[in-house]
Amino acid sequence: MGLFSFIKGAGKKLFGAKEEAAPAEEKAQLKASALLAHVQALGLAFKTLKVTVMADDSVAVSGEVDQQSDSEKIVLALGNVDGVETVDNQMTVTVPAPEARYHTVVEGDWLSKIAKTYYGDATKYDVIFEANKPMLQDPDEIYPGQVLRIPNL
Repeated sequence: MGLFSFIKGAGKKLFGAKEEAAPAEEKAQLKASALLAHVQALGLAFKTLKVTVMADDSVAVSGEVDQQSDSEKIVLALGNVDGVETVDNQMTVTVPAPEARYHTVVEGDWLSKIAKTYYGDATKYDVIFEANKPMLQDPDEIYPGQVLRIPNL
């Protein structure tokens, strides 16, 4: 739980002209609906989930999930969207576990390099890849500004 920062101009292009052209009070609702639909489309697990978008492009997420990893993946799915700067994770986790670490991708990063940094073993890149599915579909497709989960081994 807590506040997570992201690079506002990096990530999946989810919001379109419809959201941007809407009046302020409707814009937040449209963006929240698009973000919730994004989480659902990824098939991320949750019992209940509420997404709220504030005027400053911050997002609050509340609800209940079973696993810590479910909570972390939802936060990353919401935060790695172009136009989202912070995500306030207010979700309740049924089976608490230690939180993962996070890594913001910079130019020149690749998963094996990141694995070497965190685990001391470049061949453990698949652990990071698996921990970030379904947001990642190919281990070679990461981008600067993207935030990745680095699970504990």
